[in-house]
Amino acid sequence: MKLRFLSIVAAAALVAACESAPENTGAASGGGVSAPPPARTAPAGLVKGSKEDFIANVGDRVFFDLDKSSVRGDAKATLDKQAAWLKSYPNYSFTIEGHADERGTREYNLALGERRANSVREYLIANGVAASRIKVVSYGKERPVALGSNEAAWSQNRRGVTVLN
Repeated sequence: MKLRFLSIVAAAALVAACESAPENTGAASGGGVSAPPPARTAPAGLVKGSKEDFIANVGDRVFFDLDKSSVRGDAKATLDKQAAWLKSYPNYSFTIEGHADERGTREYNLALGERRANSVREYLIANGVAASRIKVVSYGKERPVALGSNEAAWSQNRRGVTVLN
């Protein structure tokens, strides 16, 4: 009986804790002007030339096919935008990270990640970005963005990421 009573009290407390406070509309105060409710969905604008601008408006990553390090056709559009942005903001140095999915040995994936990063590097250099600004690193399969042992996760992990310094 005590357990049942405690369960009911706990459930009531949980429901009470989840209740939101009523909004003050100013109608009950009778005559005062109420302040508008705070804006909840108005994000601050991105600063042009910032790291956030680069990620949101250009894109910081490109994807690769299984066991491939050549730049895909759909990745070229992103890399063209990256090259244009990087030429517009020459004050940034950056690192290109090469990544692989979980399949294969650690050594194989480190080498594959390096080839992918170098492919991105060479593409950017060919499009006018100074080589002296670019650093390359491979993480192989050590830093997945998607967990899982399926094609959806693997395709997200086969990537090259441009990280502004």
